[in-house]
Amino acid sequence: MNLVRMFFSRVEQYGDERALMVKRAGRYADISWREWGRRVECVAGGLMARGVQAGARVALLSENRPEWSYADLGILSCGAANVPIYPTSQPRQISYIINNSESAVLFVSTNEQLAKALQVRNDCPSLGLIVSFTAGADLAPELRVDGVVTLDELAGEGEKWLAENPAVLSALREKIGADDLATVIYTSGTTGDPKGVMLTHDNFYSNCAAVREIVVVDHHDVCLSHLPLSHVLERMAGYYLMIYGGATIAYAEAIDTVPQNLEEVKPTLMVSVPRLFEKIYDKIMDAAHHATGLKKKLMFWAFGVAERLAACLDVNREPGAGLRFEQKLAEKLVFTKLTAKLGGRMRFMVSGGAPLPRKIAEFFYGAGCSILEGYGLTETAPVLAVNTLENMRFGTVGLAIPGVSLRIAEDGEILARGPNIAQGYFRNPEATAEAFVNGWFHTGDVGKIDAEGYLSITDRKKDLIVTAGGKNIAPQHLENLLKMDKYISEVMLYGDRKKFISALVVPDYERIEEYALTHDVLYTDVTGLIGDPEIVRQIERRIAKVQDEHDIPPYERVKKFVLMAQDFSMEAGEVTPTLKLRRKIVTSKFQQQLDALYEE
Repeated sequence: MNLVRMFFSRVEQYGDERALMVKRAGRYADISWREWGRRVECVAGGLMARGVQAGARVALLSENRPEWSYADLGILSCGAANVPIYPTSQPRQISYIINNSESAVLFVSTNEQLAKALQVRNDCPSLGLIVSFTAGADLAPELRVDGVVTLDELAGEGEKWLAENPAVLSALREKIGADDLATVIYTSGTTGDPKGVMLTHDNFYSNCAAVREIVVVDHHDVCLSHLPLSHVLERMAGYYLMIYGGATIAYAEAIDTVPQNLEEVKPTLMVSVPRLFEKIYDKIMDAAHHATGLKKKLMFWAFGVAERLAACLDVNREPGAGLRFEQKLAEKLVFTKLTAKLGGRMRFMVSGGAPLPRKIAEFFYGAGCSILEGYGLTETAPVLAVNTLENMRFGTVGLAIPGVSLRIAEDGEILARGPNIAQGYFRNPEATAEAFVNGWFHTGDVGKIDAEGYLSITDRKKDLIVTAGGKNIAPQHLENLLKMDKYISEVMLYGDRKKFISALVVPDYERIEEYALTHDVLYTDVTGLIGDPEIVRQIERRIAKVQDEHDIPPYERVKKFVLMAQDFSMEAGEVTPTLKLRRKIVTSKFQQQLDALYEE
C-alpha cells in the first residue's frame, strides 16, 4: 500500500462527506473528500504537465492549510517526494534545503513566503518553478515574475492535462511502491546543519496501521491541526493517520488562536507538544489561586480528586466507590468547565516532541481528558512507543507499538528496529552509517525499559552534562521540574566540565511583575525587574524549593543562574519549531554571562 492509494480509497469511501475544515471569512467551512481528491488530481496533473517525474523532489514552504495537503498528495501522486520546509525558515535555510535536495519545484503559501523564495532563487540551480497558494488577485505585483504561477493556474493546467491523459494518474497510483521515497524531512539541526531524512510510503503507512491497532481513530473523529505539518509528528499523527482512519482535519488559524479554535471546532482529539499543555495547566492553576471563598476551595478539592485518581492508576488499582462518587461530582462542578474550553468533545490528546512533565499528565488524566504521551523521531516516521487509554504509565512514553522492537545499548542509548525506520540520510552515507547499524537505528536518546516493557526517556545522549567531578547529569529531568514552578517559564542547565551546575532561567514575567507590585519592588523595564535583588532572591528560593522537594543530589543542583530578559525564540534560532532548545546556539549566545558565573 502507498499513501496515494490510501488517500483515494478514502475519497471513494466517503465521497461528499466532510474531510477538511478551514476558517474563511470568520467561520469554519467544510471541504468534502471528493473535492479534496479533485484538487489533488489537478495539482498532480499540473506538475506532470510541467515535467515533474517519479523520483523528483518538490519542496513545500507553507503554514498548515488545505493547500498544503493538495500539494503534498499531488506531489506523491506523481511518484515524486515532498521536501517540507518550515514557514519560519530564513532564506539561507530555504536555499540549503532546496539545494541539498535538488528540488525542481517549490510551493509557497503567502506573499511573504514567495518573497523569501525569490530572494534565494538565483542561488538554487535546480529550482525551475515556484507555485504560490495566493490567488492571482492577491499576488503582489512585484512578485508576479517569470517562473512563478499560482496554485489555481497550475491546477488549471493540470485539468487540461488530465483530460488529454485520463488514465495516467490512476495507473501511476498503482505503480508507486511501498519502498518508494515519499519525503525528505530535514531535521531541525539542534547540533549542526540539518540532515535530510528519507522516509518511504511504507514507513508512514506501517506507522499509521500500527498506531491504529492500539489507538482508535475513525470517521467520527475531528482533529485540530496546529503543529507544523513540516514536522514529522503532525505529518503522521495529525494528517496521514487521520486519512487512514477517515477522520476530519480542522486547521487552526495560528498557534495563538488554538484556544478559540478549540471551542469553535469542538475536536475529539488533538496532537500537540508539552508547552501547550503546560500553558493550559498554568492558566487553570492561576485561575484557582486567584479565586476566592467557596469557588477556590471547590477547585482545589477537585484537583485533589484528580490527584487521587492518578495515584490509583499509578499503582494499578481501581478507584473505590467513594472516589468514583467524588470523581463524578468534581466533573460536574469543576472539570466540565475545563473540557468545555477544549471544545467539550475531546476524547484524548497526544503529546510528543519533548518530555511531558508527569504532573501535567496526572492532572489531565484525573480531570477526565487523558494526554497520550508518545516517543519517536523523524527517522522513525515517527512513533516508536505510546501510552494508550488502556495501557498508560505516568513518567513513561508507553509500550512499543506493534511491529517495533526496542532495546537499550550498553551505554544506555535506545535502539529501534521496525518497518517505520527511515532509509537513511539523503546523500549523506557517513551519517547514515553512523546512525543505522545492523538493522538498528541509534536514536541518540538515553532511556530504560521496565519489566513490563514501558519505556522511559532519560535524556539526549549529546545533552548529558559531565561535571568536573566526573558526575553524569541528564539536564532535562531538573529542567522539567523547575519549569513546573509558577515563577519559572523556561530553563537551560549548563555545566559541562565545570565544578557546579548553573542555569539560564526565563522567569514567568507576569508572575514576577505581580510579585514586584506586592513587595514594593520599583522598576522601569524588564531588565530592571530581573536585576532587582529581591526578584533574584525570590527565583533563588523557588529553585531551592523545587530541588529540596525532589531530593536533587548536591552535584545536580543549580548553584548559580542568569535571569533572562526575554524568552528563547524561534526567530532568534534558540529553539526549534517544536520548541526544543538548541543548546549549542543558546550557550554560544550567552557564553559570556555563563562564564561570569564561574569567576571566583
